[in-house]
Amino acid sequence: MDFEIRDIDLYNKPEDIAVMNPYGQVPILVERDLILYESNIINEYIDERFPHPQLMPADPTMRARTRLFLYNFEKELFVHVAALEDRRNSDAKAQDLARQQIRNHLSQLAPILLKNKYMLGEEFSMLDVAIAPLLWRLDHYGIELPKSAAPVQKYAERVFSRPAYIEALTPSEKVMRR
Repeated sequence: MDFEIRDIDLYNKPEDIAVMNPYGQVPILVERDLILYESNIINEYIDERFPHPQLMPADPTMRARTRLFLYNFEKELFVHVAALEDRRNSDAKAQDLARQQIRNHLSQLAPILLKNKYMLGEEFSMLDVAIAPLLWRLDHYGIELPKSAAPVQKYAERVFSRPAYIEALTPSEKVMRR
């Protein structure tokens, strides 16, 4: 799929961001007359628009479980990213708590990733698409996973070794990892 990425300064957002997303957040996808926001909604749209390879399971039960995992990621992981991104309005204690919560929740994924190549097994899926950006930013956020989470680190490297993942990174994302 052809696309253009507009990297923006989160502390000095262009006015059109608020017009496209009433919550003033990114990412935003614009395709002709369609404007979408919220990562999971954008990801599902792209998966349906370009279904090869399909990232959401074909089976309705597995698709529902995948959506539940995505919801849990939002509530248990990504909610803490706000404290780490908004360094201007977040104190050190809140940031440390956010790091600890992310570290703990990611560590809980280790048993799954010890057995599976990807989140749902051998096939790359929407869950991998959703969690990869957080894993890419761990160093940037000052999060070090414990040794018990080694399967999560190995999983992350498998995802990052996919050529499509590296190609989709913005210039500012490329410099986030040491």
